[in-house]
Amino acid sequence: GYLDPEKIANIMVRATKILLILIIAKIAIRITNALIDKFIDSKDKFKLKIDDNRMNTAKGILKSIVRYTIYFVSFTPIMAELNIDVKGLIAAAGIGGLAIGFGAQNLVRDIISGFFILFEDQFAVGDYIEIDEKTGVVEEMALRITKMRDFSGDLHIIPNGSIDKVTNMCRGNMRAKVDMSIAYEENIERAIKVLSSASEKIQKESDDIIEGPIVLGVTNFGESDVVITIIAKVKPMSQWAVERLMRKRFKEIFDKEGIEIPYPKRVIYNQMSDNNI
Repeated sequence: GYLDPEKIANIMVRATKILLILIIAKIAIRITNALIDKFIDSKDKFKLKIDDNRMNTAKGILKSIVRYTIYFVSFTPIMAELNIDVKGLIAAAGIGGLAIGFGAQNLVRDIISGFFILFEDQFAVGDYIEIDEKTGVVEEMALRITKMRDFSGDLHIIPNGSIDKVTNMCRGNMRAKVDMSIAYEENIERAIKVLSSASEKIQKESDDIIEGPIVLGVTNFGESDVVITIIAKVKPMSQWAVERLMRKRFKEIFDKEGIEIPYPKRVIYNQMSDNNI
């Protein structure tokens, strides 16, 4: 019966073996992950001239491969403990291979796409990219998925197989662009000279600026302002900080030099009638 001590003992032994296999698999994953981290972090000792972003990407891929491999290796002894014929299971899988193949298409596509993304160096961990109108910084790239966090804090988990078009905004130098408005009454040449003087000081102030800032000149006429554009070539991911610095310094020097930045003004006329009470 079910309360047969021998059967209960047998079940307990099998359950213990399965639990031990799972524990060993978990420990093996942790150990291999630690070894991968140690190897990647000590790349300088091996004189590997590979940038940190690519190494972090490779780290995520290697960990993913190791995890799936250990789980697969652990699968066989667990099936044996459950008295499931692995050979028969493989044969059954061969018979139903067509159905399984259709079900696994997306998984295989994700994995293959992940390898192509890695080896073609389309993007790496730490890059600021755009995928399907979603922008963010790549936090992790695994064998099947890519994790990207946007500036609002949302984490986007994207299957690699669904990535059709990637815009990488971290390859090559970026452009910082600032538009400054002056009133029509102001002297344009004087304003350009003042902005050029401020630009020279900004270049010395920021290490992120590679070239410029350069005052392009008048680029637009608004309803109440003349627009002067200033651009600079900067390091990737620093364009926003440089633009903020440029706006701050330009506003300060305009205030100092008495150059007016126009803003909408509203005049309200209050007409009161003299009524005898």
